[in-house]
Amino acid sequence: MLKQPKAVWAVAIASIFAFMGIGLVDPILPAIAENLQATPSQVSLLFTSYFLVTAFAMLITGFVSSRIGGKKTLLIGLSIIVVFAALSGTAGNVSTLVGFRAGWGLGNALFVATALAVMVGVASGGSATAIILYEAALGLGLSLGPLVGALLGGWQWRAPFFGTATLMAVAFIALITLLPKTAAPAKRTRLRDPLLALAHPGLRTTAGSALFYNYGFFTILAFTPFILHMNAYGIGAVFFGWGVAVAVFSVFVAPVLQRHFGPVKTLLGSLGALMLVLVGMGLAAGHSIPTIVVLVIIGGALLGINNTLFTELAMEVSDSPRPVASAGYNFVRWLGGSIAPFAAAKLAEHFGAPVTFYTAAVALLIGMLIIATGRKYLSAHAPQGV
Repeated sequence: MLKQPKAVWAVAIASIFAFMGIGLVDPILPAIAENLQATPSQVSLLFTSYFLVTAFAMLITGFVSSRIGGKKTLLIGLSIIVVFAALSGTAGNVSTLVGFRAGWGLGNALFVATALAVMVGVASGGSATAIILYEAALGLGLSLGPLVGALLGGWQWRAPFFGTATLMAVAFIALITLLPKTAAPAKRTRLRDPLLALAHPGLRTTAGSALFYNYGFFTILAFTPFILHMNAYGIGAVFFGWGVAVAVFSVFVAPVLQRHFGPVKTLLGSLGALMLVLVGMGLAAGHSIPTIVVLVIIGGALLGINNTLFTELAMEVSDSPRPVASAGYNFVRWLGGSIAPFAAAKLAEHFGAPVTFYTAAVALLIGMLIIATGRKYLSAHAPQGV
């Protein structure tokens, strides 16, 4: 796994920086709410706008990259992130900041969707190795994002945005230097191809379950900072540990469990365990902050397992080209990520924090039911594990 071309490491490092943008705002959410006189649900729109644009932009990523090539698409995505991350640091009100995060989401979609396809194309060891490296980058980015957000945000809440813009500019230079020119595919992707790919029952099952799974994922990520009652450093430390658990379990534990139990059984077990974690967070909300912290870390471990299994199923289960299948899958799953932050905050404002977590647990249950009822469609990918 470690014997990879320089191009793979360049894309992986750039991916770490890109994924840092997801959790970067976590430690500073309370500070943003305080400084911009916004409610938790208004601040949660920083995630919603980001992921909603990311979801719909996924539908054009294949169209763009199949015409100009993977490298140019990655560089355009990075450029957009640099611009809107820097602009986010200048926002004077929450509405403007939400708008800049939406632009950031466009760059994120172009980069993230293309990065996986490029890594699969240039990595040695096949698609499974590339996916594990990609998920490792995701986990490291998710862990380093809150850490950087805390270190810079503890000083000034605008600083993490400028810090991210700087890191993405460094990634831009690294890709120009280390990533060779990638030719455009022989066959161009049409705008409707990702949606047509979802007609495959295996991919549709995987994406549908991932939508509800991501609702639970981003309930933990976007809402929990508001109930921890910690400063930026404390929130950053908690979610740094959470992100490390995501990275370790996605790289080292998920492949082992998959070999022993198969992807579908492992996924059902991990989704069920995460559902119980969310129920526990609902019971502990308002009563025990230490319990919430422990459950967040455990949740990170389960999220790492699920991320790897969902990604591998999405890339392998259908007969569509991987970039097309990935775009269709990511379109559906990021919709879950866009709904969760705002819905979680609104539920808490009207019914209390426990209801927010119980709702997320129900979403996980629905995700499990989709996998269980559609498992026969996944047998082409895992005939021994289903």
